[in-house]
Amino acid sequence: MTKLQLAIDTLSLNEALVLLREVSPYIDIAEVGTPLLYRSGLEAVRRIREEFPKLYILCDGKIMDAGAYESREQFEAGADCISVLGVTDDATIRACVEEAGKYNREVSVDTICISDLAKRIGRIEEMGADYISVHTGVDQQAKGRTPLDDLKEIKACVKQSRISVAGGINIDTVEKYAALAPDVVIVGGGILGQPDPVLAARKIRDKIHQYGA
Repeated sequence: MTKLQLAIDTLSLNEALVLLREVSPYIDIAEVGTPLLYRSGLEAVRRIREEFPKLYILCDGKIMDAGAYESREQFEAGADCISVLGVTDDATIRACVEEAGKYNREVSVDTICISDLAKRIGRIEEMGADYISVHTGVDQQAKGRTPLDDLKEIKACVKQSRISVAGGINIDTVEKYAALAPDVVIVGGGILGQPDPVLAARKIRDKIHQYGA
């Protein structure tokens, strides 16, 4: 069944904790987003892990170098999964995967700005990525691009890794993504930016589950 990942980017750490107390029953994965990491550092991961010991946490550090060191720091803070950019050197991705194996944790490879998805995805899978994350950044979204076509392309070429998808997904668009049966749908502003985030999370989760993916 497709899982719902909440990308916590725009909130402070205290605001994130307050929200998670209400929304955690309706999400499967809590993402400590890059902006939250900028503001609060790995303390955000530690605090969320302390208060929600059973919640799956992805730390979106977007690792680009020093794969072993950076992933180890994030795993020791309590992350279940870390993110590394797919455009980086193979050695960095391999180091993240090797470190994840030591902690029995997972690695998500972010496809943002990869020019030849089909070619790169094959290489990423060879290196043992647990997740391949289809990601259209906010700057790309401003130009009218969506991750939907990339998701279709990646679904066609991925053989073993699980697939997550992010990029401006909300209550009005989530069904288009859920219909393609990704393993994880990532939503940020589509929940956090709503008048009632808890209601938004519940409705999005229900829409995802309608497809029984």
